[in-house]
Amino acid sequence: MRRAWFATAFAMFFTLLAAVPAFAQAPAAPARPKFVAPIKGVAEIGHLKPVVKVTPTEVITTFKIKNLSNGAIAGLKIDEFWYDKAGNMLPGDSQRVRQPILPGEVVTITLKTPKNAKMDRNNYQFSHANGQIKAKLLTKID
Repeated sequence: MRRAWFATAFAMFFTLLAAVPAFAQAPAAPARPKFVAPIKGVAEIGHLKPVVKVTPTEVITTFKIKNLSNGAIAGLKIDEFWYDKAGNMLPGDSQRVRQPILPGEVVTITLKTPKNAKMDRNNYQFSHANGQIKAKLLTKID
């Protein structure tokens, strides 16, 4: 009789022990942003003046960009074009943001171009997967 009582107590103890983690609260998952439909047509961004660093082998240009539109910008792309003094094109760089940029979101994009002694001036072109970009130069990004 005692063995049956110990076996029952033993089984109940380990059943409760195994059930405790099931009742423990899991840590709260970070809030996932709602789906925001991507913009089709002209989207608006704001950017700071690009930071240009010249190393012995390459020119590194860093942009800080904020989505000023009401919808997400899918596939934002920046093309950098370099020219010599005569106006001939030199190699540049192109980068694309893979994730959609939500309204108000700020992203940093880095362009790396091999250094060329003939480099005189550059130009940037913004576009996205569903249209054109209207870029506005900002003094600061909040």
